[in-house]
Amino acid sequence: MARYILKRILRSFITMLIIIMIVFSLLRLMPIEGYFENYDKLSQTQIDVGLTQLGLKDPLYVQLWNFLKQLASGDLGVSNIYRKGVSINEIVAEKMPVSLRLGLISLAISLALGLPLGVMMARSTRTRWKLWDKFGTVFIVIIQAVPSAAYHILIQFAGSQGPLKLPMLFSQGDLRSYLLPIFSLSIGNIAYYAMWLRRYMVDESNKDYIRLARAKGLPGSTISRRHVFRNAMVPLIQYIPNSILFTLMGSLYVESLYSIPGMGGLLVTVIKRQDNTMVQALVLIYAVISILGLLFGDILMAVLDPRISFARKEGSR
Repeated sequence: MARYILKRILRSFITMLIIIMIVFSLLRLMPIEGYFENYDKLSQTQIDVGLTQLGLKDPLYVQLWNFLKQLASGDLGVSNIYRKGVSINEIVAEKMPVSLRLGLISLAISLALGLPLGVMMARSTRTRWKLWDKFGTVFIVIIQAVPSAAYHILIQFAGSQGPLKLPMLFSQGDLRSYLLPIFSLSIGNIAYYAMWLRRYMVDESNKDYIRLARAKGLPGSTISRRHVFRNAMVPLIQYIPNSILFTLMGSLYVESLYSIPGMGGLLVTVIKRQDNTMVQALVLIYAVISILGLLFGDILMAVLDPRISFARKEGSR
């Protein structure tokens, strides 16, 4: 396991370097307007002076080396347009806690409701009436079939009208304004976890070792808890670290819908405003989170099921 983790970390580091080089090089091909707030009002001399101060007149390999040294010290750079002169570290530090707070609460609710629903659906398939399975299937089909934008708007409208009268827009000082965004962020994941856990548990229930356990007279609850559920969680657990890490980035649509000052719409905003330095930093953050999510997912799978060996090659004994 330790050897595998070291290999994955090294591979992730190499992947990150490649991503940095590609993103850095592509952004250097973008129009230079993205480095100046009032480009149309500047003379050519002022533009040249500004490019020299930013180091953009140096050869590409020199710029890349300077950026890597800056990155190694934990400095993501400075915003040129979105918030001129403000450190990107400071901007991210302001917005990330809001997305993290909402995201972690919604993820906890999704796991607390989605996993039990998936278990009850799977166990209901072995009963005569299959009530939980029918109920869960209808819920999942609706969530999967209806565009998320549609039911997010419906949740906002229904929650802010009628007897509830919850706030339509987010306010950090009003705890009631957290309810609708959290519910909007949770409902899709509840359906996702329930759907896949039900599928994995039904697959496990039809395997030979489960039939043998039933033939030996083990109680159904014991089989479901100790064998079916545990083995069904192995493939599902791989995606949970990724979900946790991506809560840092927030939800683009939900945060825009409720005017939440989080990370959700930041990347789109800086792309529209052509703030090249911030685009570069945010793409890098997304890449790091993706790579860490995949790594932690594999490690969790191995911890949950010791039979998984990433170090052993296929076909070896």
